Amino acid sequence: MFKFKTYILSTMIFFTIDLLWLGLFAKDLYQSKVGDLLRADVNWTAAILLYLFLNVGLLYFVIMPALEKHNWRFALLAGAFFGMLMYATYDMTNLATLQDWSVFITVVDIIWGTFLCSLTSFFTYLIIHKKYFKSK
Repeated sequence: MFKFKTYILSTMIFFTIDLLWLGLFAKDLYQSKVGDLLRADVNWTAAILLYLFLNVGLLYFVIMPALEKHNWRFALLAGAFFGMLMYATYDMTNLATLQDWSVFITVVDIIWGTFLCSLTSFFTYLIIHKKYFKSK
């Protein structure tokens, strides 16, 4: 139950922060750089599956080890590294295979993924650690 609650929390944090980025702050950026490649409507099934799978990785490789170590720095830095690897995989694959994929978007998106996974791991760690490890 502890891991499931942690997973749900991390997924909600990730989803909220990413939707703010995509919906408010960077919407025009992506539209201007890769607009011709974007779908008119979001495939929410694929998007939700991405969030669910990515957060399994965050939980397994970053958040649970950080909680076991009682180390917020691990959550922050390992989350950043995990995000950089995940987003670099996606963006560099696009750069290698899609004719009009933007180098600028590749760089911005890798930075964003690094930041997003770092924040998600850090905030999840802080909330769970405070809730379950008060006496330690």
